[in-house]
Amino acid sequence: MKSDKVSKPGGLSGGQVAKAGDLVNYQEGAVVSREVVRKPTGNVTVFAFDEGQGLSEHTAPFDALAQVVEGEAEISISGQPHRVCGGEMLLMPAGQPHALKALKRFKMLLTMIRS
Repeated sequence: MKSDKVSKPGGLSGGQVAKAGDLVNYQEGAVVSREVVRKPTGNVTVFAFDEGQGLSEHTAPFDALAQVVEGEAEISISGQPHRVCGGEMLLMPAGQPHALKALKRFKMLLTMIRS
């Protein structure tokens, strides 16, 4: 029987159930990412950060919602640090400089909204 599910490279098939934290694995000294959804209006990417790893300060033209799946991170927005733990989320507003650092290994789901 042929499946009606549409699969996307690196993404999920329609109707597929998955745990966000299972979509990427930690790698020593690295940041790993996997795009789950890519649309003209936004995208969803899951990240795994090894302890001490991060993203340097940058700005984005769109709002980004960081949902920490597990672990602990410091996310700075316009120089203001925020400690975010598993189960918590933080909105990084468009045009405001932000940076991320893993206080402990952490995984997050990042949703970019382009509209």
